Amino acid sequence: MSPQTQTTLMLFGGVAGVLILASAIGWLLKRQVAHGAPHSVIDNLNARVNAWWVMVAVIGLAFAFGKGGVILLFYLISFYALREFISLAYTRRGDHHAIAAAFYIGLPVQYFLVWIEWYGLYSIFIPVYAFLVLPILSAVGGDTKRFLERTAKVQWGLMVCVFCISHVPALLTLQIPGFEGRNLLLIAFLVIVVQGSDVLQYIWGKLIGKRKVAPELSPSKTWEGLIGGVASATLLGALLAWATPFTFWQAALMALTLCVMGFFGGLVMSAIKRDRGVKDWGTLIEGHGGMLDRLDSVIFAAPIYFHALRFWWVP
Repeated sequence: MSPQTQTTLMLFGGVAGVLILASAIGWLLKRQVAHGAPHSVIDNLNARVNAWWVMVAVIGLAFAFGKGGVILLFYLISFYALREFISLAYTRRGDHHAIAAAFYIGLPVQYFLVWIEWYGLYSIFIPVYAFLVLPILSAVGGDTKRFLERTAKVQWGLMVCVFCISHVPALLTLQIPGFEGRNLLLIAFLVIVVQGSDVLQYIWGKLIGKRKVAPELSPSKTWEGLIGGVASATLLGALLAWATPFTFWQAALMALTLCVMGFFGGLVMSAIKRDRGVKDWGTLIEGHGGMLDRLDSVIFAAPIYFHALRFWWVP
């Protein structure tokens, strides 16, 4: 058994242990506190835990298939995320060519470039070439009503749902000295820290949260939850240093950066939802809303994480 396999199994074993504990706590709360009756907080907690079981199983399956499995998984994630984004955006018939190009050219080409590890092109393909081509396709449609707004929404959808998310599987392309063959652990670190921060912010907020961070954007986020969640997730990241190329303090600093970017990413995506007058992006994941509701923090954290690694750890 390779060192990466051993470490990956240890990480998944730890996550499974936490989920087993969370499931047991949820069952006891439902039985002893709610007495089997509907309870908004407990039911929400149990729905989140059940959804996490599914997500961990899917990620584990992708990890089992290596690079190809991970790229395919995030390709599908980007597809569903982009569909959710476009479905809430204001578009017209004149945008159909641009939207089709985003789904059937921009999305597959970006992931193909990641697959062949062409960093020089996948790092600029969407923010440069797609950014220029999409408005041309919309302009050809001849519809000028709210043209700038419509074009910006398609461009933004491709950026956040495809470009940013594709940086997660792109972590597999980094050649870090002394860490060869273990890049799946870089993804595991990102997912555990960022998603762990979300969960811990929720828990701290429910326990001691009082002062709202941004009531109009995300009423459930409090300063107490933010500080407690980010501090706890930063410690969690530091304790995972053994599975990364980082030292203890490097892992802590990286985790802190991911948590902060994840938090602001969540605020930005919440602002878009409020602008569109919806609470969730969709209903794909029970208890978690849509795909973008679970990825909002990863979207902003992944590119920063990737380029920090590439700048500081890749020769």
